[in-house]
Amino acid sequence: MGNMWYTYVSHPDTAPDYKNPPTFDPLLGFPNGRKERRVLATREELDKANIPLKRRDYCVDYFLALTKCKQEHFPRLISHCSKQLHEWEHCELNDQTMRVKEWERERRLKERNKRITRKHSLEELAE
Repeated sequence: MGNMWYTYVSHPDTAPDYKNPPTFDPLLGFPNGRKERRVLATREELDKANIPLKRRDYCVDYFLALTKCKQEHFPRLISHCSKQLHEWEHCELNDQTMRVKEWERERRLKERNKRITRKHSLEELAE
């Protein structure tokens, strides 16, 4: 509820739109650059393994390994595939954390831009 209130009621002008790409440079504030996130699996491999579209994110490599493990060790999934399941869940948690951090970064940059614009407009009025 907090993000909905922030987005539509209290700060609609500075709330990031999660459906659109970021409005600021992704390297802003990172002097040494950022680590690029990559997916190793190709689209053909994912189609061949029947991976659903909702699972095709940055953690799809771990999900693909989990799916292969489930197919190889069908009756005894818990004892054989717990490592792959843990890796995939850990990746999903990190991905969710990364998305929250990106949303917060975008919000803070919009607030900063708003403060700078307000400061310049007040200086122009004072002159």
